Amino acid sequence: MNGYLNESNFLMVEEGFTTRDLLENLLGELCQESHQQAFFVADLGDIVKKHLRFLKALPRVKPYFPVKCNGSEGVIRLLAELGAGFACANKAEITRVQGIGVPADRIFYSSPCKQVAHIRYAAAHGVRLMAFDNEVELSKVARSHPRARMLLGITADSIPPAHPSMTFGTTLKSCRHLLETAKEQAVEVVGISFHLGSRGLEPQAWAQAVATAQLVFDMGTELGHPMHLLDIGGGFPGTEDTRALLEEMAAGINSALDLYFPEGSGVDIVARPGRYYVTSAFTLAVSITALEETPMEQPGSDEEECGSKKSLVYHLSDGIYGAFSCLLFDSPCPRPRLHKRPCPEQPWHSSSLRGPPGPGEDRIADGLELPQLHVGDWLLFGNMGAYSMPSSSLLTAAPQARVTYAMSRVAWKAVQLFQGKPPQAEDDRESLCMPLSCGWEMAETLCVTPVFAPAGII
Repeated sequence: MNGYLNESNFLMVEEGFTTRDLLENLLGELCQESHQQAFFVADLGDIVKKHLRFLKALPRVKPYFPVKCNGSEGVIRLLAELGAGFACANKAEITRVQGIGVPADRIFYSSPCKQVAHIRYAAAHGVRLMAFDNEVELSKVARSHPRARMLLGITADSIPPAHPSMTFGTTLKSCRHLLETAKEQAVEVVGISFHLGSRGLEPQAWAQAVATAQLVFDMGTELGHPMHLLDIGGGFPGTEDTRALLEEMAAGINSALDLYFPEGSGVDIVARPGRYYVTSAFTLAVSITALEETPMEQPGSDEEECGSKKSLVYHLSDGIYGAFSCLLFDSPCPRPRLHKRPCPEQPWHSSSLRGPPGPGEDRIADGLELPQLHVGDWLLFGNMGAYSMPSSSLLTAAPQARVTYAMSRVAWKAVQLFQGKPPQAEDDRESLCMPLSCGWEMAETLCVTPVFAPAGII
């Protein structure tokens, strides 16, 4: 074992014990204590399953997990144990990853806009792989980190971005100039980076982007840069209702890689799957702390009937500046599940969800049909693993929701075998042909030979 993760970092659960069971146990304890703070339950076995599936679908691609997607310690420790690399956006994320012992050659400083102080910090701590897409960034790196190895970020010109104002990456027209400038400033460019995001679901997007990358590779090689690394970014689906999409996307990616960067070409391939790894692994529990009632006027109805129709606003123990910060990243709000089953005769009302009362509007969801709920009731939200761990820079005084990590014994044995260490008990390889997740909707089994090298590429 690499030593990043051990049994003290999570709850070991036996086969048949589900995430729902764990939630029920925790909620029972909290209700006795009159505790209302939101919390997560994280099924680490779900992440193990996703990792094995990713390697099977994209055998040439080494995953680098973007820490900004979920920087919780349990996730970082598990992925480090599994040999993944990490894409860090700033000094704090580099510090967090190196703090558990991850070596610098498994870290990619992926932000194309970096503070000079952070570049110097990366240089002092051995992090060499970085991204750039403009001359200003190139000059900062040339002055502050002369030993850096750079990836030029490109955008596929023919693919319209979902959010033009948020797009990073230079155009094909500008690539030669930037590569020439890098050569003049003695900055080593070792490859190309792109990120399609949600556009990766389009059939031709990967082929177009990889083809563009191959053209820029040729430019770099012609100018004397040691081009050997291609970063294909992220955009892989993270929920079970789109589970078939990974294999469909992988077929297009593998076809494009085989055409433009075939095996034996000397080019290493990395990706940055974020939502894919963590979305479905996390379930959030929040309590109702306050409610507001507003009568709904029904045209043509008498007073008595109007009085029975009302709109309810529920204030929850966490909001968009905390565990629901994923809503700030264009994520749809998952539909809540009720902790307690409602009585059949209970009326249902048009309902809205808000965060804790405060000076600003903390809008979580509107237009929900929910039964009558009360202060102290709990709501459960699945698929909450991505962008739900807010950074300390957000303006909120609320405590961050704690995380309880769990892993099935079968999944833990898979992690041990994955590192080439025999399980501590009587198990054989057949034990891996069992569900690795303790989630209550998990049906998939995986039998994958557990062989994979750590993701260091420089």
